[in-house]
Amino acid sequence: MVTKKSTESLIIMTELVLPNDTNVFGNLMGGRLMYWMDIAAALSAQRHCNAPVVTASVDNISFENPIKLGNAVHIEAKVTRAFTSSMEVHMKVWGEDLKKRHKYKSNEAYYTFVSLDDNNKPQAVPALETVTEEEQKLYEGALRRRQIRLILGGKMKPDDAKELKALFMS
Repeated sequence: MVTKKSTESLIIMTELVLPNDTNVFGNLMGGRLMYWMDIAAALSAQRHCNAPVVTASVDNISFENPIKLGNAVHIEAKVTRAFTSSMEVHMKVWGEDLKKRHKYKSNEAYYTFVSLDDNNKPQAVPALETVTEEEQKLYEGALRRRQIRLILGGKMKPDDAKELKALFMS
């Protein structure tokens, strides 16, 4: 199977925060942002595997800074690791006050997607080739993050998480 670079899956999506997207404080609602993030991440995963994908998991999303009404939202998504039929996608989110020309970090998160064949069954995805140090670091951490997701989802026993054990035991 073909190997792809992380940059080949890069998606940059921009949205404008409108009144219907905000809460009573004039901040972008978290649910709306997560919706946009899911779209950006799905596009990134589809770009990597050239097939339809479904969301398998969403990791913790912690909001560092609110995004205000009238600001732009920039979502950068790219695949950080490909497993058998699943892919981890890392996202960075920024808000931008267009009037003041100020860009600020809002949050980042990891989503996992599964590639589907024509019968809606999981199918193999291309391997991922890392190029930069940052890509390699994200790639290496992806196996530990995957094991945490599997443990929390009840699909792996903690004793079987070899990568995680290696962090805590010598």
